[in-house]
Amino acid sequence: MEDFNQVQSQLQQARNVNDIGGLDKLRQAVRKNDPEALSEAAKQFEAIFIQMMLKSMRKAEDVMVDKDSPFNSEQVKFYRDMHDQQLAVDLASKGSLGLAKMIEQQLGHQAGFVPASVLRNGANLPALQPPTKTDDASSSAYSAKISLGIKQPAFASQQDFVQQLLPLANKVAEEFNLDPKSMVAQAAVETGWGQYMIHSKQGQNGHNLFGIKADQRWQGDRTLVNTLEYTDGQAKQHKAQFRAYGSFEDSMRDYAEFVSHSGRYSDAVESAQQPAEYFSRLQQAGYATDPNYADKVLGVLGSSTFQHALMDK
Repeated sequence: MEDFNQVQSQLQQARNVNDIGGLDKLRQAVRKNDPEALSEAAKQFEAIFIQMMLKSMRKAEDVMVDKDSPFNSEQVKFYRDMHDQQLAVDLASKGSLGLAKMIEQQLGHQAGFVPASVLRNGANLPALQPPTKTDDASSSAYSAKISLGIKQPAFASQQDFVQQLLPLANKVAEEFNLDPKSMVAQAAVETGWGQYMIHSKQGQNGHNLFGIKADQRWQGDRTLVNTLEYTDGQAKQHKAQFRAYGSFEDSMRDYAEFVSHSGRYSDAVESAQQPAEYFSRLQQAGYATDPNYADKVLGVLGSSTFQHALMDK
């Protein structure tokens, strides 16, 4: 924290994207997973993007200005560029474009804004099939379980997320010989620390902590939401149905059964008490298409935020 405060003080004095020394110290602070350092780094990245945008606009403007014009001199361009650099920093510090927030989520491994269906290939979750019966009664009962949904926060903070879920994870993990801390860390990646939980439009929480889809085998309630999936390396938006649970404990139990009763993940489950090995094998078995999925979960598990929440608990 002391390192970040020193970096922030320097940045407040200079506030210039060309301050290489300050940026290098900021980079080192970010590596320590300090949330304030991540926020500052995100603003710097947004400032660089804005500066590039302004530079492109200036080039287009130069084409229309007479070469002999006093406004086209090298001196004018020099001071103009300095002004644009500072303008970019000021705009980024105010969140004018909104890029900093998204960048901060990426740097902080908050994957709630990346739906679970992007991370999981769904190979062992067949696409939802309509009922075999075509009579109206069957179709009506089938549709009654589906509700349109939205994603919204369900926890007050990251600390609240860990402290509410860890006792439930302890209970379920003991039954299935899984690691409770790993379960909570994975849920944090899947839901963005509980800030992107699937709810019905009426505000009812679906308690889906692991982004498990609702296939034809799922007999419970389900929620239809917009999501992203990768096809041939391209992200495409579409609607998908996800399982809805009555409680967070039900969600954890379903996840535990999901990985424990599938031969596909048997090697991973055997290493459940070794998080690095567990998530590596889980990813290799096809649980996720994101090549950085295991690293993201381990990043959360080893982060200062997660560790502080555990100590407070």
